[in-house]
Amino acid sequence: MTTLPLPLPAPSTAPCPAPPGAPDRPAPADALSVWPATTTERPHGQLLVGGVPLTEIAEGHGTPVYVLDEAEVRERCRTYRTAFPDAEIHYAAKAFLCRALAHWVEEEGLGLDVCSAGELELAVTTGFPPERILLHGNVKSPHDLETALRLGVGRIVIDTPAEIARIAAAVGTEGRQKVMVRVTPGISAGGHRKIRTGSEDQKFGLSLRDGHAQHAIARILDQPHLELSGLHCHLGSQIADVKPYLVAVRRLVGLMARVRDAHGVTLPELDLGGGHGIAYRPGEPALDLTTLARKVRAELAESCAASGLPVPRLIIEPGRAVVGPAGVAVYRVLSVKRTPGRTFVAVDGGMSDNPRPALYGVRYAPRLVGRHSAAGPERVTVVGRHCEAGDVLAEGVPLPADTRPGDLLALPVAGAYHLSMASSYNLVGRPPVVAVRDGHARLLVRRETLADLRARDVGL
Repeated sequence: MTTLPLPLPAPSTAPCPAPPGAPDRPAPADALSVWPATTTERPHGQLLVGGVPLTEIAEGHGTPVYVLDEAEVRERCRTYRTAFPDAEIHYAAKAFLCRALAHWVEEEGLGLDVCSAGELELAVTTGFPPERILLHGNVKSPHDLETALRLGVGRIVIDTPAEIARIAAAVGTEGRQKVMVRVTPGISAGGHRKIRTGSEDQKFGLSLRDGHAQHAIARILDQPHLELSGLHCHLGSQIADVKPYLVAVRRLVGLMARVRDAHGVTLPELDLGGGHGIAYRPGEPALDLTTLARKVRAELAESCAASGLPVPRLIIEPGRAVVGPAGVAVYRVLSVKRTPGRTFVAVDGGMSDNPRPALYGVRYAPRLVGRHSAAGPERVTVVGRHCEAGDVLAEGVPLPADTRPGDLLALPVAGAYHLSMASSYNLVGRPPVVAVRDGHARLLVRRETLADLRARDVGL
């Protein structure tokens, strides 16, 4: 098991601010390899992200609190643009979306991939160009489709045959809507069975193997008010290997060739989705984006040449890989309980602000921030405050043996699928989001309060 190196001990364990003018310094690379690139360490355990001390954010905004590094988000957008210069990059909004993030993504030249009318409305009312937005989802409500057509979304990804007639009827006799078909290519890839979406045994897409994808394509081509712009697939999440994407390219190009032969239509676009794996703990594997881009381009060119097809425009949909490593969750320790078998460090958040460990066993590397400790490491289980045995944030992780109530713990790689999957379980409000950049912090999403929760409860 990879362990998280602890900070060097200081003569005192009491919290102590850095001396005025003390220089920030990069922390050891292995200790902070999964933290935002702007992370620096001061003496006495002070940790800064984006030039802002995490203790300062905790004091000013309370805990739990999400910290989002704007520079890290923007740099990851640029990395994708550089790796895939001829492709469209659409940020997958389901990972996390707020108005500021939509603005950053738009400024960096990315499109947006949304799954609901709510995500779509938020983006467009923020000023995001609707023609650069793609809507998909295995079941789209009438409201989702009505909103997409009303706002002029660029593409709608068809995931089930029933959507073909529904979209065509909603477009009307005067309109025309670009659509794609989500193909299930029969590829099992992803970090957990609950986040694998390219195989035959799950709810997404139309099967390549049994002919459902081909049948849907034929039906769409018969609809004069639908324009089939290409094929879409999404293999899953937390994929660290390039090979599944190359197999997907070959299979989808093969389908494109069959569409051309059967219908005389050359499809201009191929969307390979996202699912690019990132490291949550030091030493874990992550997808090599440069290798992915090089090999996908080569495979696409080779497969198209073998089939006599022009190379389609590539679309990529990263979500977690853009925003995940840019986020940090900060908690306050409420209690430390030692039993004969385990030590439990309980914090003021938990599965209401991060359900992912309970859903599919994600493992994190929390770190004590705000003070150094002279105590040696102790294996502990970091748990949340909720009335569930499964409310565990990190199991068997090293923290200083003198970790105590009042301490701050910071959990890196918290930018994706935290607030977007958060709930108000036990009527605990969802945490705020604070952006940091160049030494300044600003509130993006305020904390959900008891007043907010009461306002929704209108019956008696």
